[in-house]
Amino acid sequence: MARWGSADFAQLQKLRNSVEKLQKVDMQRFCEDCARELAARLLALVIPRTPVGKTQREKDAKGKLRAVHMGGALRRGWTAKTEAEAEQRGGGSDGATYAQSLPVTKAGGWYQVTVINPVRYASYVEYGHRQTPGRYVPAIGKQLKKAWVPGQYMLTISEKQLQSIIPSLLERKLQAFLEEAFNGGN
Repeated sequence: MARWGSADFAQLQKLRNSVEKLQKVDMQRFCEDCARELAARLLALVIPRTPVGKTQREKDAKGKLRAVHMGGALRRGWTAKTEAEAEQRGGGSDGATYAQSLPVTKAGGWYQVTVINPVRYASYVEYGHRQTPGRYVPAIGKQLKKAWVPGQYMLTISEKQLQSIIPSLLERKLQAFLEEAFNGGN
């Protein structure tokens, strides 16, 4: 008669318990957290890349020159819900805090977070725009010289930069998530 030997099933039982824990974990929340983190990282890349207005010198009531900073609404717009909110000086939150407040939608098997800049001229700065040469613009105190102003592509460049780090970022988050599911809560 053949002897098959003895077997220790403790490791298999431990694996079974870990898989049961993994089934109870909220995958929906994990995917939403990943989507929000990607949005926060996109904002962290695009906000510094967004151009800001220039400092101009103006005379005050006494006739003295003082520096006046013009602009910044476009940059503040990344973390604002409306254009009026973006135009207000100060306030605003950082990109990570704002990204946590963004709604995550699920369409099919995809989780989506929409990052927008509500400032009306954001697309013109992003992609470029036409203008009439020779026209005087009082806001800048100059005549326009070129027929085309090239775009800054701040969002396009930031998206491409983020695309290159997404696989490693999601791999690390998934690794930590699985370690927590298998090892945590014993």
